[in-house]
Amino acid sequence: MAMQRALVLERQHELTLRNIDLPATTGPGQVKIKIHTVGVCGSDVHYYTHGKIGPFVVKEPMVLGHEGAGIVIEIGEGVTHLKVGDRVCMEPGIPDPNSKASRLGMYNIDPAVAFWATPPIHGVLTPEVVHSANYTFKLPDNVSFAQGAMVEPFAVGMQAAAKAKIVPGDTAVILGAGPIGTMVAIAALAGGCARAIVADFAQPKLDIAAQYQGVIPVNIRETNVAEKVNRLTDGWGADVIFECSGSPKAWETLMQLVRPGGTIVAVGLPVNPVAFDVSTATTKEVRIETVFRYAHQYERSIALLASGRVDLKPLISETFTFEDSIKAFERAVEARPTDVKLQIVFDA
Repeated sequence: MAMQRALVLERQHELTLRNIDLPATTGPGQVKIKIHTVGVCGSDVHYYTHGKIGPFVVKEPMVLGHEGAGIVIEIGEGVTHLKVGDRVCMEPGIPDPNSKASRLGMYNIDPAVAFWATPPIHGVLTPEVVHSANYTFKLPDNVSFAQGAMVEPFAVGMQAAAKAKIVPGDTAVILGAGPIGTMVAIAALAGGCARAIVADFAQPKLDIAAQYQGVIPVNIRETNVAEKVNRLTDGWGADVIFECSGSPKAWETLMQLVRPGGTIVAVGLPVNPVAFDVSTATTKEVRIETVFRYAHQYERSIALLASGRVDLKPLISETFTFEDSIKAFERAVEARPTDVKLQIVFDA
């Protein structure tokens, strides 16, 4: 352990930049990383404003941040696929490799997973971190640190697209144009969807999503989504519906949007249970899939970024220095409709 300067959530509504004791020794199978860029995630902001997410409660000071990219500065014993100087991004969740979930390949739902900036695990808004080499991924030369720090949220979109079992030419509907909804749309298009109908109340967010070829923006204040989908599909319905808003209201109309035999993928997390139309789902034989974080998506996400087929740079709204981290969080709390992703950059 060693003292490092970090952005610490002391308790609900209280952030400080101060020294805190953090792991500093690189053990077998680990690497030490000099942090370059960290994205501000909605979950980080939620811990700041609410002090908890479901059963995860901030009971003692915790370093925030889990969307990270940086440079390897030290290699632990047994690590062969990385070297000092490699530019990398890091998958923030470390599961128990011997758990049943991990052995089944679903390590993201391992109850024992240790996930950065999820109580009581410290995050990475600090100059250096020690991390498992198996969950550290080399960035190609043409993928920037900024895009590398976007791999974590993009992996959620990739998980959703994979769960949807997209067939080339599918029509998708994405409810919610926040960071995750927009990345789900990008992943769905990369996965073969011909078009992605993105619905939201916030026109600025829709304008950002509409920069991507294949996105059809729909402002819910002005247009009935079900009517729009029916017009575009000749009354058949969309092949895949991605619910990314977490709004209980969205679930009231989902069955009007999906075609017979289509798929609904639940990505957003409603705070409370929602009413679900089982009868219509059954008579339409709708397939229901759910997404919690991601598994096995980092290498695929990085490959898409390196290929140039996916560009996440338009989603980066503003960059702050590490010393201005608290300002970054205050800005995130404002939830400006023009903001998609805020990032914090350390001294190069």
